Amino acid sequence: GLPAPSLTMSNPMPRPSTPLDSISTPSKPLNKHLGPLEESVLLSPVPELRDSSKLHDSPYVEDCTFQQLGTFIQALRDPVHNRVTLELSNNTMVRISIPEIATSELVKRCLQGVKAILPKETAVQMLVKWYNAYNAPGGPSYHSEWNLFVTCLMNMMGYNTERLCWTRNLDFEGSLSPVIAPKKARPSETGSDEDWEYLLSSDYHRNFESHPVAKALRLDPLEVSASRDDFSQSLSLDSSTLLFSHIPAIFFVLHLIYEELKLNSLMGEGLRSLVVLLVQLARDLKLEAYMDYYYRDYPALVKTSRQTCIIDQVQTGFMLHPSFFSAEPPSIFQWLSSCLKGEGVQPYPYLPGICERSKLVVLSVALYILGDESAVLNEASHYLYKITSGKDALTPSWECSFKSSTSVSSLAEKLVLWMTSVGFTLRDLESLPFGVALPIRDAIYQCREKPASDWPEAVCLLIGRQDLSKQAWEGSLQKGKSSVGTVLSSDIPSAAESEEDEDGMNDMNEEVMSLIWSEDLRVQEVRRLLQSARPVRVNVVQMPEASDHEYIEEKENRLLQLCQRTMALPVGRGMFTLFSYHPVPTEQLPIPKLNLTGRAPPRNTTVDLNSGNIDVPPNMACWASFHNGVAAGLKIAPASQIDSAWIVYNKPKIAELANEYAGFLMALGLNGHLTKLATLNIHDYLTKGHEMTSIGLLLGVSAAKLGTMDMAITRLLSIHIPALLPPTSTELDVPHNVQVAAVVGIGLVYQGTAHRHTAEVLLAEIGRPPGPEMEYCTDRESYSLASGLALGMVCLGHGSNLIGMSDLNVPEQLYQYMVGGHRRFQAGMHREKHKSPSYQIKEGDTINVDVTCPGATLALAMIYLKTNNRSIADWLKAPDTMYLLDFVKPEFLLLRTLARCLILWDDILPNSKWVNSNVPQIIRENIISLHATELPSSEDLSLETLAQAHVYIIAGACLSLGFRFAGSENLAAFQCLYKYATDFLKCLSAPTASITGHYNLETCLSVLLLALAMVMAGSGNLKVLQLCRFMHKKTGGEMNYGFHLAHHMALGLLFLGGGRYSLSTSNSSIAALLCALYPHFPVHSTDNRYHLQALRHLYVLAAEPRLLTPVDVDTNTPCYALIEVTYKGTQWYGEATEELMAPTLLPELHLLKQIRVKGPRYWELLIDLSKGTTHLQSILSKGGILYVKLRAGQLSYKEDPMGWRSLLAQTVTHRNSEARAFKPEAISAFTSDPALFSFADYFCKPTMDMGQKQEILDLFSSILYECVTQENPEMLPTYIAIDQAVRRLERREMSETFELWQMKLVLEFFSSRSHQERMSRNPTRGLFMNSEFLPVMKCTIDNTLDQWLQAGGDVSLHSYLSGQAPEESQLSMLACFLIYHSVPTPGQLAAGGLEGSRNFSELLLKLRRLHVPVRALLRLAPLLLGNPQAMVL
Repeated sequence: GLPAPSLTMSNPMPRPSTPLDSISTPSKPLNKHLGPLEESVLLSPVPELRDSSKLHDSPYVEDCTFQQLGTFIQALRDPVHNRVTLELSNNTMVRISIPEIATSELVKRCLQGVKAILPKETAVQMLVKWYNAYNAPGGPSYHSEWNLFVTCLMNMMGYNTERLCWTRNLDFEGSLSPVIAPKKARPSETGSDEDWEYLLSSDYHRNFESHPVAKALRLDPLEVSASRDDFSQSLSLDSSTLLFSHIPAIFFVLHLIYEELKLNSLMGEGLRSLVVLLVQLARDLKLEAYMDYYYRDYPALVKTSRQTCIIDQVQTGFMLHPSFFSAEPPSIFQWLSSCLKGEGVQPYPYLPGICERSKLVVLSVALYILGDESAVLNEASHYLYKITSGKDALTPSWECSFKSSTSVSSLAEKLVLWMTSVGFTLRDLESLPFGVALPIRDAIYQCREKPASDWPEAVCLLIGRQDLSKQAWEGSLQKGKSSVGTVLSSDIPSAAESEEDEDGMNDMNEEVMSLIWSEDLRVQEVRRLLQSARPVRVNVVQMPEASDHEYIEEKENRLLQLCQRTMALPVGRGMFTLFSYHPVPTEQLPIPKLNLTGRAPPRNTTVDLNSGNIDVPPNMACWASFHNGVAAGLKIAPASQIDSAWIVYNKPKIAELANEYAGFLMALGLNGHLTKLATLNIHDYLTKGHEMTSIGLLLGVSAAKLGTMDMAITRLLSIHIPALLPPTSTELDVPHNVQVAAVVGIGLVYQGTAHRHTAEVLLAEIGRPPGPEMEYCTDRESYSLASGLALGMVCLGHGSNLIGMSDLNVPEQLYQYMVGGHRRFQAGMHREKHKSPSYQIKEGDTINVDVTCPGATLALAMIYLKTNNRSIADWLKAPDTMYLLDFVKPEFLLLRTLARCLILWDDILPNSKWVNSNVPQIIRENIISLHATELPSSEDLSLETLAQAHVYIIAGACLSLGFRFAGSENLAAFQCLYKYATDFLKCLSAPTASITGHYNLETCLSVLLLALAMVMAGSGNLKVLQLCRFMHKKTGGEMNYGFHLAHHMALGLLFLGGGRYSLSTSNSSIAALLCALYPHFPVHSTDNRYHLQALRHLYVLAAEPRLLTPVDVDTNTPCYALIEVTYKGTQWYGEATEELMAPTLLPELHLLKQIRVKGPRYWELLIDLSKGTTHLQSILSKGGILYVKLRAGQLSYKEDPMGWRSLLAQTVTHRNSEARAFKPEAISAFTSDPALFSFADYFCKPTMDMGQKQEILDLFSSILYECVTQENPEMLPTYIAIDQAVRRLERREMSETFELWQMKLVLEFFSSRSHQERMSRNPTRGLFMNSEFLPVMKCTIDNTLDQWLQAGGDVSLHSYLSGQAPEESQLSMLACFLIYHSVPTPGQLAAGGLEGSRNFSELLLKLRRLHVPVRALLRLAPLLLGNPQAMVL
């Protein structure tokens, strides 16, 4: 810390002029600038506390007087920004804030630069002096900070600032610090002439004179009479001061900072201040080249300051001329200009950390114009060399290495990605001068057309593709926090729908659905068909002979029939509303009620089943309410925020609703939320012993843990499966349906793992014999099927590679279960369980095929799924003789055919020829067709058997077609299936229907409908919808609960998730669909004999989001866009491309190569899937939102379907003379940028008395038109800046020549070779493309300068070239001429040896070395050859 003065100072560093008479607060630790802290213990500039009246008011001075002897600072602690706590030796603490070292950007830059090149000790002393001056009590205000800095710096260099004219007049705004100047005597109140002269020679006045406003107001310049003493004595420098020997180095660094500030158009004021100092130093150091350079930059400044300070020869010897000092002034604009012209360039000097913009500009031009890709890699030393304070001035080390992680093809893309990686943003680009920014803008414009979809957000922002940057931003959000939900969800149900009208379908996203199905009301129709919350209409006509009582019974019987349909609706509704709702965590999930009452016209009387007039099956609605609960729960999107408490909070208070809650739990498992439910609550629900809750919970938990082999869940399931319990365990009384659910749950949890023990147990369970005491005697079929399905899931798709299971003989055992035969000896631990036979069922030791066949068949299908294993497939062939056909239930033929086709996956073809090839020879020969009118009679054939076998085999083949093309919307498959579906419909009404049996035909028709719906899943196809609606209306006769269930599942699949979801054909999905669409349907609503109804909901595991919805990034609404989908080539078809109008369902992603948003209306956008589908998958899972951006002049497809109203269509000829007829109002069609609207409003709208302004208005209108139609509105400021610059030149008001430099750079960029090559490759894209703007501007500049030359400019040019002072009035135009024509300085001309030149050709040769362009030479030649009239053009 800092010792008190009573102790010795233990610091070796000399401290000139630092008061030590009392302790003082330390200055800001300058470690940021100075390196380690030890060196930065500077004593404070603030004088002793006694004098400081401010501090006496503060309370802590009394507590800790610093004056006590022995009190010193022990430590510094808790630094925050510029505040720090002092720990004093008497255990008190003081918090102090240390003033900044500088606040103005300019002073900070200069301090940093000077510090960077001075030796360390000198630098520290310099900073101490500056800090003392700057933070003197009552320190200066912001504006005078620069003046204070200049004075301080010049003093340290040895100038006498009091005697130097311009520094004497610098204004400190009354706060002249005692350190710098003694207080001036106060002049009299009345004032004097000196005041006026002081004002005239002040900085302020000079700045004002050169200000454009002064010109605009036509103010005459006031000349101040030169005061006598200014030139009388020349001033000399004091060479003993601190920085005297470093003047050249400091000068050079300040010059580099001056060049750096030129690259920031916001630092203009700072430049003007800095150049005054530089001119003074350059003049004193006798640097002619620099003097000339500053004169060309600021012609107006040269005439103001003329006072020189003599530095005599002896003193010059003391000065250190650093190695990096160059006689020619480094100029960033000159460097760029040489690059553009293709001349050789020297490395550009730069100060690391200070001249970062110069570095950036140099490297980007090297990369983009010179095409040197290594420029932005590590070894860029040949474009830049670093300047450091030490001897090693030329050590090219390079920090920023750039590795491209993303896809890059062209230089433009490299440049844009590199600029983003070094942190360059649009705001930086806007502050670059327009000529320097042009190459970068050009690169951005080139990139905008075809960017890669995997570029980071920052790059997309820089190139102005908001659609991509928003996409990238959405992608970087965590899942679930996505704002997509807000774009595409209509959370608020419309007010029109009253409370009782809650049918569970209000939360669908109408906006997107109305885009997908815009031309009809099919969505409303589906809602009408699937709603189960309103009473049904019971239409029964009363016959004359029927009594009233009989009539009532008839009505109730009719209602009972209709209720079979109502109870089947919720499963379909769950499919339709899948994942469409984000619940509010504070409210219960609304579950629509299942309404089983009816209304009878004409009086609308209520018909009820509970009147006791007819027998109603007990528990009839029990499963229906379970499905209703599932449907409500499946509305919840997987991305919703849900926790355990909310799930428990939804538990109903009334016992009747327990079934719905059970379904709700299952649904939460299917959408993945059940994993959040605490184990304690799961245990709680299971111990209640409510059968439905257990089923829903077990299936839900297993689905949520699909394929994880989770041990906790395995334990949970094993308790409910006797076969998985140890043989000695207590017999638990587990309801049969719960056992079935648990077995399927095991299949789900172990899906695809081929876990040996599980497989062994499940294999045995398929053929589990009935036990004693009525055990396992009822509904055995569903248990056996569940075991088969579970076994299939465990070994899913493993085929013959079942490692470690060869001794189980899985396929042989399954084959035996399928065709029957003697029961094998039961191996394993469950022997004793099967010792005593059942008292009810006599089965003997043969296998009961009726029980085991379905499970075994489907298990084989799943184990050998897609393996194309012929030998297994041949086992499943339909029998080819009448004798064998009689042995197989026709229903099982459907399963066998399905299983065989799933194994021979690649052989499935979408045509009727292939479907019929599955039918055995004997059937094909004897059955004429599906819809024959009379039957052939035959003795030795059972026609009934043949007919039934025929329809079931066809149905099985068609179902496999549905699996193969699930979710593909394959046209051939659709037409083939549709043909068979209509055939079956005709069959039903044909006279031959009785032979096949109505029930069988209905089953096959339902299977075909499901197959059709699988192929067209999510597409809402109209023909299938009409079929479903036709089936919906059939309620009498053979139509039972199961068929309704199938038809409405088909309807739900068709509109899966409101058109947002489709089915996948992965192995896992096929397994789930086999469980859900098992082709044996329940006869009544409580029937679980052959298949557990809860499994119907497993289709969720096969659904995947595939809807791509374009969203306009400006309006944030969904819209239409044309996309082009490219398929990868396969063995069936080559690479193919198809155009779709999005929003549309995409095909399965693994089939695709790339997706492109096509022009011309929207900006193109390519998603390349050859690198992997994760990017697209994340887009689809977040609602499928693809942001698109309308191109200029285009309207969306909704407003303008045919493209006839777009602005470009109206002005077909691009370069028409109608540009001035472009109405500013029309701009809204082009762009959504508010800035452009305002520009059109204020600058392009004609007013009443136009006069002069008309021309400017036309110009602005055409500029606006050009910018917007060329889709580079960001060029508007550039156009206007160019126009303003040229006008200023025409009026001869250029007091600074920056704008002319920029014009020169712009023109050179367009004539540069790299630009020409780019244009030849891609002639339609580029800035200023088909515009006459630039040539006109160039012409105007040329004319203005030539007119000046003829009107007497040649005289001043001649005097300039011969080294005399030209007249003052011509100075600024002369500077413009010199810069625009790149005229060398007189010094360079003299060195070039032009004296003896006789003719033009000699001049040409000599000036070639000075890089003087020919057009300039034509104008200079007359003067140089001494023949002024010779060649003026």
